[in-house]
Amino acid sequence: MIGDAIVIDAVVHGYNSPPETYRNPIAGLVLASLYDGYHRVLSPRGEPRWQLERERFERADPDLLGHALFAESQVDFAIYHDIPLYGLYEGGASPLWIGRELHERYPDRIALFGGVWPHHANALAEVDRLVDEEGCVGLKFYPYDIYDGAGQTVRMNDAEAVYPILEHARTRGIRHIAVHKAIAMVGCPVSPFDVADMEDVLLAFPDLNFQIIHGGFAFLEETALQLTYYPNVSVVLEGASAFLPNSPLRFAEVLARFLMTGAADRIIWGTGCTALHPRPLIEAFWDFQFPDQMIEGYGIPPLTPRLKAAILGGNIARIMGLAVAGNEQEELAEPWTGSSAAT
Repeated sequence: MIGDAIVIDAVVHGYNSPPETYRNPIAGLVLASLYDGYHRVLSPRGEPRWQLERERFERADPDLLGHALFAESQVDFAIYHDIPLYGLYEGGASPLWIGRELHERYPDRIALFGGVWPHHANALAEVDRLVDEEGCVGLKFYPYDIYDGAGQTVRMNDAEAVYPILEHARTRGIRHIAVHKAIAMVGCPVSPFDVADMEDVLLAFPDLNFQIIHGGFAFLEETALQLTYYPNVSVVLEGASAFLPNSPLRFAEVLARFLMTGAADRIIWGTGCTALHPRPLIEAFWDFQFPDQMIEGYGIPPLTPRLKAAILGGNIARIMGLAVAGNEQEELAEPWTGSSAAT
C-alpha cells in the first residue's frame, strides 16, 4: 500500500533469458535493447541502486522478482505475464515457471497470464494446459516472433488463427486477454505493434475484457480512441509509467489523453518489474500532479488520491474481481536484494 491505496501491479515479468536460451541471433539484440535502452535509460537518473547488473537482469528468478515486489516496494498484488516469444527464446522471454513458483510462494498475491502463440498447431490444447495445469486466469498475446529465421505476425482480428482461441478460452472460463502493443522489438518491423487490429476483436467479443499492454507508449491517439468507443478494453500503463522518474511531462501527456476519454475506470497500473524496479515509479505517481496549464488547457480533473487509488489498484481489482488485502510494511528493503544471484 501507499497512503490508503492498494497497489496492484498488473504486469510483472521474470526475464530469465540468458544466452543459452537464445533460439535466434535477434534474441541477443532484443535483450540488449531492453536492458540498455529501457532498464538503464528509464531507471531514476543518478541513482544507480535502482539498476541491475546485466548478468542479474537476464537471469531474473522468483527470488529477485518476489522480493522486489513484496519486500522492496508497496506492491500488494501482482499479475505475472508470460511473454510468448517462443521462437526467440527457449521457454519464452518471461518464462511461466517463474510466475508459477511465485504463485506457490504467494498464492494470495500472484495471478498468472499464460502466453499463447496462435500459429502453433496445438494452440487450443495449450489453452487447456494453461488453465488446468498452470492455473492461469488470463491469456497473453504477442504481435510478432521469429521462427526458423522467418518473422511471424499475429493480428488480433485474424478470424482463423485468433478467434478460435478466444472462443475456446471463453468456454474454459477465461475472460481476460492481454495484448502486447506499442513497444516494438529491435530488428523487427514496427507495424505489428500498432493497435488497429484491436477494433474488430473488441466488437466480436464484447463479453471478454481486453487489456492493451504498454498503452500510450506509442500510438497514443489511436489507443485513446479505442478506450473511448469500446467499453471492454482497458489500457495498462506499463511502459508509460516508466516515464515518471525522468520524463514526467511525457507521462502527463499520456495519462491526460486517457482521462480525456472519460474512461478513468479502465486505466490500470503496471511497471513491468523486473524491467524496472516498481518502487520509484509507485512513489513518483503518488506524488505526481498535472501542471496547472494542462488541467486548464485540457479540461481534465486534478489527480485526487481517490483517482490515483483507482488507477493503482481499484480498477483492475473491479475488472478482474480480485479480492486484495493491503500489506503495510514499516520499512522497505533495499532494491534488488532478494536474488540468490546477489550472494
